[in-house]
Amino acid sequence: MYMRAFAEAWPDAEIVQQLVGRLPWGHNLVLLSKLKDAESRKRYAERAIEYAWSRNVLNIHIETRLLDREGKAVTNFEANLPKPHSDLARESLKDPYLFDFLGIGQEADEREIENALVQHITRFLIELGAGFAFVGRQYHLEVGGDDFFIDLLFYHLKLRCYVVVELKTGNFKPEHTGQLSFYLTAVDAQLKRLCAGCLR
Repeated sequence: MYMRAFAEAWPDAEIVQQLVGRLPWGHNLVLLSKLKDAESRKRYAERAIEYAWSRNVLNIHIETRLLDREGKAVTNFEANLPKPHSDLARESLKDPYLFDFLGIGQEADEREIENALVQHITRFLIELGAGFAFVGRQYHLEVGGDDFFIDLLFYHLKLRCYVVVELKTGNFKPEHTGQLSFYLTAVDAQLKRLCAGCLR
């Protein structure tokens, strides 16, 4: 039954030899059973090969519609970054992010969300996407003799940049942007300078 479905799903021999032929049979079963259209199967197969996803990770990404959410976040990357960095940066973000695995209610405060994310760091990194490395939580910065703490700090291996996550509950306020800009400037001044030599 699955062999027939496989043959019907991939009638082009070139695709079978170059794409899905490079995936284990279990991955192909996930693609066949979870995705109905050929283009979606092809896109997820390409990504599974590129990032060496396990069958479980492939399954999670299909269930959470990863490729439908990728590159959908509103950003200013195109105006402020040169190509191809702007494209890579845009594709690194999603909208929305799905954190159902945290098991916390809407009334959770910022510290509860942070604790839950760190407790589920592997699932959180899978949701963030390929290339994100966890640097720390409540990451200490000293600016002008005062102490500041970034909720979560990541490093993106492909973009070669730090990613600051400042958790907020409730509606957006303009001062949130100011706080985040301040952290980004401090990270640029302190951390980028420290690791410039190690990236050469």
